[in-house]
Amino acid sequence: MNEVLSVAGLKRSFEQAGVTIHVLRGVDLNVQAGEIVALLGPSGSGKSTLLQAVGLLEGGFEGSIRINGEEAASLDSDARTRLRRDALGFVYQFHHLLPDFSAEENVVLPQLIRDAEPAQARERAASLLGTLGLAERLTHRPSQLSGGEQQRVAVARALANRPALVLADEPTGNLDEATADIVFAEFLRLVRGEGSAALVATHNERIAAKMDRVMRLHDGVLE
Repeated sequence: MNEVLSVAGLKRSFEQAGVTIHVLRGVDLNVQAGEIVALLGPSGSGKSTLLQAVGLLEGGFEGSIRINGEEAASLDSDARTRLRRDALGFVYQFHHLLPDFSAEENVVLPQLIRDAEPAQARERAASLLGTLGLAERLTHRPSQLSGGEQQRVAVARALANRPALVLADEPTGNLDEATADIVFAEFLRLVRGEGSAALVATHNERIAAKMDRVMRLHDGVLE
């Protein structure tokens, strides 16, 4: 299997009221192509900080992050943006859909940013949303969708550009337990069907157990 993510010696500290707070204390992590890995830990353990680092969304980190073999630290801002756009997909706890766009348009837009043909982008969006049971909801705006449907659209958007790695931060955290189970099962099925890898931050042991491997973040290091 090819390695899509390799993290070595990752550290992140913050200064607060003159005190240094060490959030990540030297994290080492590898994710293989097609592998779905749970990042388990309580709130405040640094899961989101780790995902922000891997997602190339924030600076101030020490250590190495390699995505598809590219060392992020050696890239300039434009190259990091290109790598993030081409290799990564994101699912957050809150869906962050564009409210004035339909479900289909929310999935089309990231493809257009990557210069996809509009007709092909619409076909891809309809296929993904149909796979997630939303074939009848393509023209609905987020306000017209249930919480579970909104998060399904967010999942489709994350997979729209066929990323090597999907980063998901508590992707069902805003849903009730029954809906969360359904949406997460669909998330796993779609990610596996697309052949992507995924790193999923969660505090839910039951959800973590459904993934290929579980890594526990404790006191700034992975176990």
